[in-house]
Amino acid sequence: MEATIATKANGKTWDGGNNKPLGASYGKMMMWFFILSDALTFSGFLGAYGLMRFKFIESWPIADEVFTHFPFLHGFHAPMYYVALMTFILIFSSVTMVLAVDAGHQMNKKKVTFYMFLTIIGGLIFLGSQAWEWKNFINGSYGAVQLNDGKIIQFVDASGHQIELKSFATSAHSERIQHTKDKGLWFEKEATLPTFTVAEVIEGFKANPDITIRTEKINADTKTKTIIPRAEAMAYLNEANAVIEGANLKVNEYGKTLFADFFFFITGFHGFHVLSGVIINIIIFFNVIIGTYERRGHYEMVEKVGLYWHFVDLVWVFVFTFFYLV
Repeated sequence: MEATIATKANGKTWDGGNNKPLGASYGKMMMWFFILSDALTFSGFLGAYGLMRFKFIESWPIADEVFTHFPFLHGFHAPMYYVALMTFILIFSSVTMVLAVDAGHQMNKKKVTFYMFLTIIGGLIFLGSQAWEWKNFINGSYGAVQLNDGKIIQFVDASGHQIELKSFATSAHSERIQHTKDKGLWFEKEATLPTFTVAEVIEGFKANPDITIRTEKINADTKTKTIIPRAEAMAYLNEANAVIEGANLKVNEYGKTLFADFFFFITGFHGFHVLSGVIINIIIFFNVIIGTYERRGHYEMVEKVGLYWHFVDLVWVFVFTFFYLV
């Protein structure tokens, strides 16, 4: 038994016609459906992040102490400055996209081309900035020591500011070759060796009486990590089992491993959306140049990709708020 489908006089089920739902074409309606489903996906991810952060709120890494880098300013403490600049660039690209859509309504090919080009440049700068941010996050800034229970301890000077391991650790000049698949057991590969061993860090700590350690736990009064008096520090260091430099999916020098897991997953997922948007924008850009939409008599495709681009920008505002500001 065949299903009966109502069709219009021209033989089409729906061609947009004079009965456009909510005044939108079929293409724009489908873009809105996609945006709605994607928004629910991001909401689930950010909701999970918020739940875990609330659960471990007393030991969650402090963003101002993690994202402190700025290009070409090595050693300059600039908490959140570059992330704020990245955010501004992405939001500005949303403005240029609005101008491109408006120029399309006016059938102004020259302006559409110009503003689409600026939007693409903004997206590429954001992607490059995010890759640079990932590199610094993965490589680490100071280094830390992991205890037997998995907790991370960091080192601070007399004023309470975190210091790098290399500023006090004493190298024993002992060399050990990293275990790879072609050396030793087949199919076994060892992680990259840290710059210093636990013993070297402890020896350096003993030789510098003006430094001490701090734990993951945050002091509720000062909103800073708890500093352990020098006299009690060795009790913690005696439980050390590994030197941690940077971050990965297993450990990270900033504190809770979950923080790095969520950072890689959510910012990576958003970065994939930005990359997809840039690729689509480039395709639309060249279609504008060769006059595809001039021949069609409208620039609706620019408007549809503009909806996606605005969504990507809006999602980043929430990601920025959750990861960097709250």
